Amino acid sequence: MSAPALRIFIADDEPPARARMKELLDDLHEACPTLVVGEAGNGLEVLERLPDSRADVLLLDIQMPGMTGLELARHLSPLEAGPAIVFVTAHDAHAVDAFELNALDYLLKPVRAARLAAALRKARHAGPPPGEALQRAQALPRANFSIVERNRIHLIPVASVVYCKAELKYVTLRTLEREFIIEEPLVSLEREFADAFLRIHRNCLVARAAISGFERAPGGSEDESHWEVLLDGVAERLPVSRRQWTAVREILGHR
Repeated sequence: MSAPALRIFIADDEPPARARMKELLDDLHEACPTLVVGEAGNGLEVLERLPDSRADVLLLDIQMPGMTGLELARHLSPLEAGPAIVFVTAHDAHAVDAFELNALDYLLKPVRAARLAAALRKARHAGPPPGEALQRAQALPRANFSIVERNRIHLIPVASVVYCKAELKYVTLRTLEREFIIEEPLVSLEREFADAFLRIHRNCLVARAAISGFERAPGGSEDESHWEVLLDGVAERLPVSRRQWTAVREILGHR
């Protein structure tokens, strides 16, 4: 009994490159049955179309406009049944980053049929990567957070987040409009977005650009005063811990 066809999604901003990949897949069909279930020319299209495609393998170009393939791979990590990722690129400079993202394979253009066949055989036996592995590469901070709701990926611009607050094993992202939940450690967010966010408490990072000032919290004496941060566009006031107050004051004093 023959193996079921691998479901393939092709992401490349150049139509001739996508056409070439489909030709290679057709040539390999007898030895490695595949079915192209979707294609896209940029990262946003991939995020919109990939979940419904139920693809087993994503053939992903790295250099795409608006969002690189490396960043896109990180945004796909929250999907419960995401595809195995095979990067396809004209450059070998991103190989280390790709494998830190737990890429199944890394193909250089022009792609040879034998290399593509080897990657597909690997995909058939390996299955999808564990989602948490796709969070490792930290070469550059993300421009967006990935939020999965009903198996759809929504991008929340980092610049729109007012604060990040750890609660149990989750982190709440607060924008001016609403709250979102992500499952990433606060310490990792602090490391990645050190230029954009400031720690004010062991469980809270605040966007530097959103800080409008500080006020003493009511009820404390002059010697035991607590401070709260005031935020643009948000009525909620967040406490600054005694441990962080000196560092916060020094950092903001040099802005």
